[in-house]
Amino acid sequence: MWKGKRITPAQIILLGFLCIILLGTVLLMLPFSTKNWGGAPFLDALFTATSATCVTGLVLHDTMQYWSEFGQLVILLLIQIGGMGVVTMAIAITLFAGRKIGLKQRWVMQESISAPQVGGIVRLTSFILKTALLIEGVGAILLATQFCPELGLLKGIWYGIFHSVSAFCNAGFDLMGAHGAFSSLTPYTGNLVINFTVMLLIILGGIGFITWSDIWEHKLKFRTYRLQSKLILTMTAGLLLLPFLFLFFYEFSLPQWEGMGLKERIIASMFQAVTPRTAGFNSVDLAKLSEPSQMIVSILMLIGGSPGSTAGGFKTTTLAVFILSAVAVYRKRDSVQAFGRRLTPDVLRSAVSIFFLYFVLFCMGGLSICCIEQIPLSTALFEAASAIGTVGLSLGLTPGLSIPSQLILIFLMYFGRVGGLTLIYAVMSRSGHTLAQLPQEKVTVG
Repeated sequence: MWKGKRITPAQIILLGFLCIILLGTVLLMLPFSTKNWGGAPFLDALFTATSATCVTGLVLHDTMQYWSEFGQLVILLLIQIGGMGVVTMAIAITLFAGRKIGLKQRWVMQESISAPQVGGIVRLTSFILKTALLIEGVGAILLATQFCPELGLLKGIWYGIFHSVSAFCNAGFDLMGAHGAFSSLTPYTGNLVINFTVMLLIILGGIGFITWSDIWEHKLKFRTYRLQSKLILTMTAGLLLLPFLFLFFYEFSLPQWEGMGLKERIIASMFQAVTPRTAGFNSVDLAKLSEPSQMIVSILMLIGGSPGSTAGGFKTTTLAVFILSAVAVYRKRDSVQAFGRRLTPDVLRSAVSIFFLYFVLFCMGGLSICCIEQIPLSTALFEAASAIGTVGLSLGLTPGLSIPSQLILIFLMYFGRVGGLTLIYAVMSRSGHTLAQLPQEKVTVG
């Protein structure tokens, strides 16, 4: 398929993630990677390495109870590499080594972080790495102030670092197993520092590196931002506000949550509105959510974060293009417009292609798991949405899945992280491209 062709950036990204996953699998199979000496079985190690590298957070075993300190460190490194991107981390090593970055490497970097142009790509990558480490460092300090009094100095610092990286990279892995297996942040539902620090890290990691650059360069002058940044920030605000209102006024007023005070209801509503955007932490028992709320969470997981970020999903900009296209039709406009700019037709075609891929794989994955495991379809679809959106939220189904269902989730996590178009460009040939056009004919829709 690739014979006689130069390897493309998409193929480099695809193979890079695959190599890191396989390396992580080998490391997690080492005897000292698990608390019970002997290492993890191949499939368990592969599932965990895929989940960590693809910053998902779905797990077969509780991270703190099953993995040793070495295993936890391997998982943390996989999260950091997967969150920042394999190519970005490789370029970082090259930069620190003082080696020059060639044109091909710049081309791959552009594809990796979804940059608009090759020019200034090294400077942008350097800015991304420094800013990410600064944000993770501040987050670790804030979290450590809460964990150290409870766990001791060294363990508190380790917990602060682990959860800061996991939150910023939108991974959702946690070390809260001492409070109960798979408990996530439920013991800290009312803790303001932990909840707001994790929420802020998730949002910062999910808005995208290009948006960071705009904010850093233009400060709060929204009008001067790129159109992409404007769409991302607008959609992010809407996708945070609307679920919060629904969860606060409907979900957390239901009888199963009557033991929660007003403060806990507000914080829980905010947290559960933020975390489905591919983060994977939860501060309440998700199995107790009503079916409408589970559906809302599933939709948010599929949408995910923004292009060029640590988040997965079919992205906020894809949803924005769909909404703007509908508005253009309703207003009988010839083009899709936003903030005084016109979108090109290929943007809409890409959005449709990405959404179609995610929707088909989400449905096929959920239906397959439903048939294999003989469980309710809504539960299977929730796990499938969590996997393909690289979120990590679960209704408790994942640890008990059979091998075929685990393999389905592994594929969905991998696809969700590398991205739909990246996978298509990596495996599909463009040799059929031609400038010739077929006769046009109108088709009625709707």
